[in-house]
Amino acid sequence: MIIMRKTVAFLAASVLALAGCATSSPTSSESNAPKKLEVLASFYPLQYLATEIGGEHVAVSSLTPAGAEPHDLELSPAQVLQIGKADAVIYLSGFQPSVDSAVKEVKPKHAYDAAKDADLKAAEPHDHGDDEHADHDHGDDDHDHDHDHGGVDPHFWLDPARMAAVAPHVAETLAAADPDNKATYEANAKTLADKLKGIKDEFDAGLKTCERDTIIVSHEAYGYLLEGTKLQQVGLSGIDPEAEPAPATLAAIKKVMAEKKVTTIFTESLINPKAAETFAKETGAKTAVLDPLESQADDSKDYAAVMKENLQALRTALECK
Repeated sequence: MIIMRKTVAFLAASVLALAGCATSSPTSSESNAPKKLEVLASFYPLQYLATEIGGEHVAVSSLTPAGAEPHDLELSPAQVLQIGKADAVIYLSGFQPSVDSAVKEVKPKHAYDAAKDADLKAAEPHDHGDDEHADHDHGDDDHDHDHDHGGVDPHFWLDPARMAAVAPHVAETLAAADPDNKATYEANAKTLADKLKGIKDEFDAGLKTCERDTIIVSHEAYGYLLEGTKLQQVGLSGIDPEAEPAPATLAAIKKVMAEKKVTTIFTESLINPKAAETFAKETGAKTAVLDPLESQADDSKDYAAVMKENLQALRTALECK
């Protein structure tokens, strides 16, 4: 009997051990699962495009941490190596110099520069100090940092139509790295482009008839967003969000606000709102958020959701019908 009990105990332990091994080892379906394409995007809007177009076939990460300011991104040596090893890299030349340098250095096999198809325009001079031009998008020469981007406005992603134009080229890049899923990438890009064009149509219709035609913003990132409308932006700073406005610029903006009956100053999610809030108090204006979507820390909202929030914020401030 003792021998029999020992035998049963030994068999039971063996079964348990085998069961443990079975639960810790991958199933056949897991081990045979196709490897996802490793895609690197330089900052959030391009990450959004790659994620939507790649779908289940890609694992997309951003070189710019969520909630961080992308303009001043500096890459670690490890990130530079990561760019070289990625299956595909999506970036915007002229926007983040450290990324441009890394791409040239490590030469990823499949890299796409969105600047090629985004129809970028020259940044308008930022000079509100000249009364003759007070109603236009200009600023004090001593605080003009637009040359940081080569005189070009990089914020194409705030125009959904330009995002739609870039989408098929992102699909081409993913397909070059993963030909087996080319048809899926192309189909997803078309679906996304149609969605983005729909958002553009919403902006055009929503901003067509407004009581006011001028917005005061922290920095002049919204040229593409307002393109094709009768609206204009006036920024406390130009393309560079860190530029400090001169007293003469602030005085000129106060004049514009009085002439245009501006009641709202727009702050941003990534820029300390203190300067804008102080200026709002001085002018009797209120503040609201207009998100330039350069980064996104809220996982519950994507590009489309934030753009629709931007439209509502504009309609409220401008009293659109």
